[in-house]
Amino acid sequence: MAWYDKYMSIYGKPFSEVPPNIVTDIKSQLASVQAIDPLVSIVVCAYNEEKRLAACLWSLSEIKSKYPIEILGVNNNSADKTEDIYKVLGVPYFNEPRQSPGFARQCGLQHAKGKYHFYIDADTFYPAEYVDVMMEKLTQPEVACVSTFWSFYPDKNHSLFSLYIYELIRDIFLWVQHFKRPELCVRGMVMAFKADYAKQIKIRTDIRRGEDGSLALELKKFGKISFVYNRKIRPVTGYGTIGSNSIWKSLVNNVKSQLRGISRIFYQVDHYDDQEDNLIMNK
Repeated sequence: MAWYDKYMSIYGKPFSEVPPNIVTDIKSQLASVQAIDPLVSIVVCAYNEEKRLAACLWSLSEIKSKYPIEILGVNNNSADKTEDIYKVLGVPYFNEPRQSPGFARQCGLQHAKGKYHFYIDADTFYPAEYVDVMMEKLTQPEVACVSTFWSFYPDKNHSLFSLYIYELIRDIFLWVQHFKRPELCVRGMVMAFKADYAKQIKIRTDIRRGEDGSLALELKKFGKISFVYNRKIRPVTGYGTIGSNSIWKSLVNNVKSQLRGISRIFYQVDHYDDQEDNLIMNK
């Protein structure tokens, strides 16, 4: 039995179909982890995530951390009941009417209190030890940003074996690439950084994807981008760009994208090409 199976029991369902006892438990657990003076801010940005947000927040409510944390929400102009879920579950949240991941990220950073800032995607589950293992790297003085790898949940169209092979090949490419271009290996759903550094940088709002990699590139001015390779704390997410293709077609496309990225690691690059590099920024 996978650690995230219970979250899958409500994932993809309208919030009205989530059993009342589970709603009560999530709300109670979220309230119990909120600190008055947080060191760590966990910020969930959501756009039309009514069918996935509650499952994500359920996983976050069970985070076990030695650090005082806060969990905040950003509703990025959703047209569904995303905002209602934040309200019902008692999560402090902020509405950002300007549509883009960059604006949502800016809103979260502006309102968060913690010295350390964790990006969270609303369609993703996070294991209980996620924060503390990431913090082992992030609290090091020479580190500005931390990221890790992620996995996908198996379903009738994606077997556990095919996903394992896909992730293995993807992870190898990312590992090779990170030596010279670590910013290209960072994804927003598995990204944490020192908030004071990020507040000195303008998060890009003019691109649909890639604001996370652009931010990681800028954070390199302040310190290292470090990576965690512990499978026990891998978040599990939905399929993103894989969803419209078979796993094997997605694998071929991913390999092509990663090869383009690796071909550039032998050249010194001082800018972030959001059109070409975004091929590598996809889930």
